Amino acid sequence: MDRREAVRNMAFLMGGALSATTIGVFLDSCNSPSTKTNGKLFDDNQLKLITEVADIIIPTTSSPGAKAAGVGPFIALMVKDCYPEDAQKAFVKGLDALEEQSKDQFKKSFPEISPAERTQLLSKLREETIAATKAEQDKQKEADAQKTDPDKAKSQTENAGFASILPKDKPKTEPRFFSIIRDLTLLGYFTSEIGATKAMAYVDIPGRYDGCVDLKPGQKVWA
Repeated sequence: MDRREAVRNMAFLMGGALSATTIGVFLDSCNSPSTKTNGKLFDDNQLKLITEVADIIIPTTSSPGAKAAGVGPFIALMVKDCYPEDAQKAFVKGLDALEEQSKDQFKKSFPEISPAERTQLLSKLREETIAATKAEQDKQKEADAQKTDPDKAKSQTENAGFASILPKDKPKTEPRFFSIIRDLTLLGYFTSEIGATKAMAYVDIPGRYDGCVDLKPGQKVWA
């Protein structure tokens, strides 16, 4: 299994935590020729910015963070090779907007400001993304309710586990920079060697299968 296949599998395992844009990308498959962009999508400064944002999302604590796991280059590769053009444009626009906000508010480039200042900017961006996504979802629900019998307005796949992200129900929402970089930071980190072996409990050659194993207080989850 190559790394991209592992990422697709992780997308289903983490389905509830991923944005609709990323779920749609993995349903279309990482190898779709329609999502591959020729040439260079990010310059060196943008690559550095991506790496620093990922390292704020998953910083070094008791285990190495996103930067040590090489998540920045992974994110750049995935956006370039796997995401559709509208998502790529939204990502680059959001990346540039974050840099401009850093310069406006702190008079420095994002990689040059302190971790606390970076966290402040990303926390604000996160809240804005949550609010915008909720407004979009509420608007979509209202539109669906007007087209459907009120007694059947709820999606038949609501709360149906993996059935809710089957291709026939592939979510269609506006791609957002923070959602994409958060998704890919999680996916890149927990499919990396560092994420699987340092942040999680890892058994190189597992023994018998145990369907339910209680975790002790403070124990890492299994990779």
